[in-house]
Amino acid sequence: MLRLSAPPGVPLEAASHLFVHVAGAESNVAVAMSRLGTSAGWISRLTDNSLGRRIYSDIRSHGVDVSRVLWTRADRIGTYFLELGRVPRPGRVIYDRAGSAMAMISPDEVDWVYVREAKVVHLSGITPGLSPSCRTLVARAIDEARAARIFVSFDVNYRALLWTPAEAAAALGALLPKVSILICTAADARLLFGVEGDAATVAEALRARFRPEVAVVTDGVHFAAAAGARLFQRDGYQVETVDRIGAGDAFAAGFLHGYLTDGVERGLADGAALAALKHTYYGDTVWASAEDVQRLISGDEVWR
Repeated sequence: MLRLSAPPGVPLEAASHLFVHVAGAESNVAVAMSRLGTSAGWISRLTDNSLGRRIYSDIRSHGVDVSRVLWTRADRIGTYFLELGRVPRPGRVIYDRAGSAMAMISPDEVDWVYVREAKVVHLSGITPGLSPSCRTLVARAIDEARAARIFVSFDVNYRALLWTPAEAAAALGALLPKVSILICTAADARLLFGVEGDAATVAEALRARFRPEVAVVTDGVHFAAAAGARLFQRDGYQVETVDRIGAGDAFAAGFLHGYLTDGVERGLADGAALAALKHTYYGDTVWASAEDVQRLISGDEVWR
């Protein structure tokens, strides 16, 4: 989708121009993974016009395989409008994505052979909230991955503007017992599943309830992961925020990269670092490299 954002400090109703950025939870993760050095592909459905091609070209420029993107002339590109907040004024988001090309996707359009060749399939709770066909698509993606013995990573990513907590809890509650890696904020766990507590408590509760191999929870700058009988915890970094949008996706990408490289502890370290770095970039994309992540973790303040 496309993000149209007012200049910092300018409300949408007063903006004379808007900045255009490519956005989307799964595409943000794919781009970040590719920039970290992990091979990544992205499947979506785009409108065959200048806006769709803008999205396609942008994601491809980061090294993401976009060869399985589907094209249509019948539907439109989803967008959202963003007014960045500043304490004490919250940010504001206006979605305009009903009937978008992705919302109208059919599971039968997808190249499932390509999906079954992956090592990890990453999904978010935003996609099933877009439409009934997207809900079917996500369920099938999980089933296809499980049949091929592929890790399924799932970020709950609840969006109140897409569906109610009850609707999301019912739909996601049927999917989460099938995933390998469950990522969730403490706030979403409380709202959707009634789980209270700090990051560590919530991680253990989600793992006990849904039985993923790893349950990962973020709570501000506190991170925890429950894996088997072990519990891992890590604190994040103090940041001077330029733009926080996409930080959760950056964490997911960092965690997956670190986890695939060297296990859960490395995953939390890389996730916390990449999420912090994302706050310093304007737009949804995190431009950091694996070297940037390791410099932050090691405390190297001199970057050349």
